[in-house]
Order: sequence, then structure tokens, then C-alpha cells
Amino acid sequence: MSMQSADSVAPDPATAALQRRPLRRLARELILLVIAKIILLSLIWWVAMTPYARPDTRPAAIERLLAPASAASTPRADKP
Repeated sequence: MSMQSADSVAPDPATAALQRRPLRRLARELILLVIAKIILLSLIWWVAMTPYARPDTRPAAIERLLAPASAASTPRADKP
């Protein structure tokens, strides 16, 4: 059996720096991937939703939609 010296067990600062660089690169790639997906999904949503007209949300339009039917269009119960 050979004994390892204390120097070989201690982490080398250059090795530690080299190990951190791939992690930073991976983090950058993941962040860019997430941003690219957000942009792509936003573009797809914009292209798919552009043809649809926006609903009329003015108070007058909503009042017209929610108003009860006029008397001319409702059947009367007193007519035979």
C-alpha cells in the first residue's frame, strides 16, 4: 500500500477554477435556452392570436349584450 501525501489531497486552485468554468458555461447556455424558448413561444402566440379581433369591451357594448330582450322579440303570454 502506498501512502498519499497531503499535497495530493489538497485541491489545486487551478483545478478548482477549471471546474467552475464549465459550470458557468452551462449556466449561460441554460439561461440562453430559456430566453430563446420564451421568445419563440411569444412569437408563436403573437402569430396565432393576431388574426383574432379583440372583443368589444366598451360599457355600451357590454350593456347591449347583457340587456334583457326587447318587448318586440319576446312572446306574449296573453295572445292566443
